[in-house]
Amino acid sequence: MIKLDYKPRQWQRTCHIERQRFSVYALHRRAGKTELAIMELIDKCMKFDKQLGFFVYVAPYLKQAKAIAWQRLKQKLEPLRRSEAVDINEGDLQVTFRHNGAIIRLFGGDNPDAMRGLRIDGAVIDEVAQIKPEVWMDILQPALSDRIGWAMFIGTPSGINLFSELFYNAVELTDWNCSKYTVYDTEALHPKEVERLRRDMADASFAREYLCDFAAAGDDQLISLSDAELASKKEYQKQDIVHAPTILGVDPARFGDDRSVVFRRQGLQAFSPTVYRGIDNMELASRVANQIEQYEPDAVFIDAGAGAGVIDRLRQLDYDVIEVPFGGKSNQPNLNINRRTEMWWEMKEWLEQGGAIPDNQALKQELGTPVYWYDSAGRRVLESKDQIKKRLQGGGSPDLADALCLTFASPVRKKLPEDIYVKSQSRAKKDEHDPYKAIR
Repeated sequence: MIKLDYKPRQWQRTCHIERQRFSVYALHRRAGKTELAIMELIDKCMKFDKQLGFFVYVAPYLKQAKAIAWQRLKQKLEPLRRSEAVDINEGDLQVTFRHNGAIIRLFGGDNPDAMRGLRIDGAVIDEVAQIKPEVWMDILQPALSDRIGWAMFIGTPSGINLFSELFYNAVELTDWNCSKYTVYDTEALHPKEVERLRRDMADASFAREYLCDFAAAGDDQLISLSDAELASKKEYQKQDIVHAPTILGVDPARFGDDRSVVFRRQGLQAFSPTVYRGIDNMELASRVANQIEQYEPDAVFIDAGAGAGVIDRLRQLDYDVIEVPFGGKSNQPNLNINRRTEMWWEMKEWLEQGGAIPDNQALKQELGTPVYWYDSAGRRVLESKDQIKKRLQGGGSPDLADALCLTFASPVRKKLPEDIYVKSQSRAKKDEHDPYKAIR
């Protein structure tokens, strides 16, 4: 029997034993995650008892896969190569096991088309934080379906992206598991070196790179995931917020999206959003009108870009709504490049002041994703919605977060009881001759 040079550390042994069909492992730099991945692939190939087994290792870039994993794979397989148990194809970065025909092949996420149409029995996706979400969602996941294949995701946290979403979602999903191994768990580095790194690195960088902290905010991250998580654990009682104005933020579905969101906020408390899918502007206007009647908000802010039809219809029904152009001029043009940046910044400060949000994982991910920078004039610039979508799993849109940020469009005064009465009487009179009443 040919023995390979592999003495797994305790954490590596645990990963091999406890792995589910889909496993997500957050590991610090230099922990030995590439070795873990390679040995998992070799083990599954050697034991594969079906025909035409096909296993893949995917790195963000093909050059990266070749420079790191390919050399390590050949090193581990050297005893099998000497005994002619495997064939190594340098051109295709492929290894074939002669006893059963099973194959290990390396790919790069920078050329996803090379993986289209494949039937895959097992996949290791390395440095997941740098992988485009569509590589997993549109290519690898379907490729595993035919053979009920497995996938192992490994990497070091780097903000909010596909890796963080998979890790947190794995907690609640069947056939998934996740584990985190810090520099203190693996003992892969000498304690003196760990102490040097902790001393010389910025706290947030050390937390991400060596403590595997997804929540550690980067220097350019507007809202940290830890702030979003903290806000989701808070809840105010009615008496704590009764004095504050009630505000609705409405983010209608955009072209190509099917999700409209209405967010209600009163002071420091944001309530669970209402999400509508596949409805037109007339129907959405009717739903928003119902919420206006129910909650009697002091202001209703609607995204002007996609909500023109909703705004027009609500005004026809004599509801006071305010259109907000995300790309419009900021109220503080010397500080923010546009209105959207301003609203997100207001939301950030609200969270820091004690704002409470529903415990919604998608919302927390959306809040913690955007980065910002300063332009040549020193104004804050929030990255675009399209840029954010590229880093959210499956190309999702930050509609929840945008609907919440709309509640910060302008300062709002709490209406007096007589204001509400006068407006309700005005709508009642208009209803008597409303030609659209039948379709409300």
